[in-house]
Amino acid sequence: MTTGSTRNYGGASASARVEKRRSGLIDAALTEMAENRWRSATVASLCVQARLNKRYFYESFDDLDRLADAVIDSVAADVGGAAVAAYLATLDSPLEVQAKNTVGALVDVLGTDRRKALVLLGGVPTSAGQEDTRRAAIGGLTAILVDHARRIHDVELEQDSLAFTAPAFVIGGTAQTILSWVNGDLSVERNQLIDDIAAIWLSLGESASDMARSRLDARPGA
Repeated sequence: MTTGSTRNYGGASASARVEKRRSGLIDAALTEMAENRWRSATVASLCVQARLNKRYFYESFDDLDRLADAVIDSVAADVGGAAVAAYLATLDSPLEVQAKNTVGALVDVLGTDRRKALVLLGGVPTSAGQEDTRRAAIGGLTAILVDHARRIHDVELEQDSLAFTAPAFVIGGTAQTILSWVNGDLSVERNQLIDDIAAIWLSLGESASDMARSRLDARPGA
């Protein structure tokens, strides 16, 4: 057993215990945000939910705004990580398989825990600061899709604005569709939802690339 701040208790290091407490606070905050109770949340109430002494809040967060940002960043990391892993797992597969696998990963992360969908996809109101964080998180997911599109289509198409507007449109539409499904407003089974979104991804991607090529061909001197 080591001494000082690195001492192990119950087999867990000091850093592991800090991370566990941090995760507990993030989970408690995620619930409050998803249930639209964030405006009335306090450091004390969150610590009660996380079963922590109030002093432990400040070892990880300066204030509630920083905790809220961490919640959104955590959910975005879960979604982005799942999407990238799904894409890499099917890198050598047909585009249809890649699309279905990636969409399936998104649906599973956001559909398994409804709180994550509500907070990340705008299903509950947030403060201006958190809205900026949420937009940045969605922007990061859009960047992943842009990178994916670049790998699929001719790099020359990056010169056309559709290389950026189409992925942003896809992410926005996908987010709203998943949010509607999570809320029970879209009565389709999970597999059908994945098939439908993947089909739209592929159809829009092909149409956008064809349109971009026609624009490039129509340029003077092309």
